[in-house]
Amino acid sequence: MPEWLRDAQWLWWVGAALAFGIVEMTTLDLLFLMLALGALVAAIVAGTGLGLLWQVLLFAVASGLFVFALRPVALKYLRLEGRGGKMGIEGNIGQTATVLEPVSDRDGLVKLRGEDWTARSELEGQTFATGDLVTVVRIDGATAVVTAATPEDKPFDLEPPTM
Repeated sequence: MPEWLRDAQWLWWVGAALAFGIVEMTTLDLLFLMLALGALVAAIVAGTGLGLLWQVLLFAVASGLFVFALRPVALKYLRLEGRGGKMGIEGNIGQTATVLEPVSDRDGLVKLRGEDWTARSELEGQTFATGDLVTVVRIDGATAVVTAATPEDKPFDLEPPTM
């Protein structure tokens, strides 16, 4: 092996770590990040002057430890499965809306999470006047089905009071 290549082995490992980092940015699975960390360990080993066999061996061991020990812990704290807020239509259910145009069991208009939605009341004969607060119980197509808001509901779209 040429001397210039032997002296720059650590640089090759840093390059590999950067390549793994770039791939990680496209996958966001933390697997290639763990391989990048293993490559950095190998770069440190290469900087101490140990041979290529030791570098590859320590890269494999360090990467394996990172994948099987560090990655599950990191995923646990980054993914928060089951604890995240609901998105899309499911995120609107249970939200408080402000009535913009009177709502009956046939039609109406509410402001829900900053957007105007067509709305109708859940119960037949139930009506809400402009300015009333209502709670979304379900979404039918592009229509929010609403009921009376409980007293502890806070409007999403109202500005906080100024002092």
